[in-house]
Amino acid sequence: MNEDRHATPPLAVVTGATAGLGLETAKGLATQGYRLIVTARNVERGELACHAIRAHAPHAEVRAEPLDLDSLESVRDFARRLTQTESSLERLINNAGIMALPQHERTRDGFERQWGVNYLGHFLLTSELLPLLVTATAPRVVQLSSLAHRSGRIAFDDLNGETHYDPWRAYRQSKLAMLLFAQALQKHSDDRGWGLLSLAAHPGLSRTALFDAGVKSRPFIGSVFKLTLPLISQSAAEGARPTLHAALSDNAGPGAYIGPDGLGETRGAPKAARRARNARDPAVEARLWDVSCELTGARWDTTHPA
Repeated sequence: MNEDRHATPPLAVVTGATAGLGLETAKGLATQGYRLIVTARNVERGELACHAIRAHAPHAEVRAEPLDLDSLESVRDFARRLTQTESSLERLINNAGIMALPQHERTRDGFERQWGVNYLGHFLLTSELLPLLVTATAPRVVQLSSLAHRSGRIAFDDLNGETHYDPWRAYRQSKLAMLLFAQALQKHSDDRGWGLLSLAAHPGLSRTALFDAGVKSRPFIGSVFKLTLPLISQSAAEGARPTLHAALSDNAGPGAYIGPDGLGETRGAPKAARRARNARDPAVEARLWDVSCELTGARWDTTHPA
């Protein structure tokens, strides 16, 4: 017992944890005794998030680290720092995201920004942190998907929306990719003996700043939606419950997809979520994995870099 009491708490990394769902997820992990790394593009916002987490869980061990998923170089730099300072990673929560950018924008590597930030950055991050994950006791990786995945399609012929950019189509593609990624990661872990539990979660309809940016791409519809949102949605803290269930529950099995249990999975307590037909195509899932490795240079090597 004395040895357990003085043992180093398990480490969790939450991307995009400066506000909204990510911050609430980090708070929940802190209350369960996890040592936390909050990633942020803006270090000042990261420090403010750390203060908020400590206010919620006074004994929390938490620090902010710079990470910009807009840049594959930043992803590699973050992972390099972590593998030099940490020996294992128990939980990786790939939460960060942007929604329905009104204009076509590119990441620093030339990808459409929603595709790059929401998905490709997390794909590479997970591969770069694999050496830390495989040395953990019972590692889990949780990808944040969305109800929007149901009408998504992986446009292999136009992944960056160069032929025709539609804000919501790009968002739906990125969130479908996250669900497919979670499924493929579990299969690769099982095949290669990595020992990972790979899961996905979605928050239903949750009131976060993400919607404020998203509705700007459809001003009229967005205005109507914002008026009705309080009637059909839940808070960010409630929206984080499926992610925390995926990260912590003993009832969340390999490859599980968790969402709210209310009407249309828009709000409520965590439960097994419905996967759309487009998320159940093994050929698309396998092709996406291969294309993502090619685009990001992800190696999926379990050994620490020299």
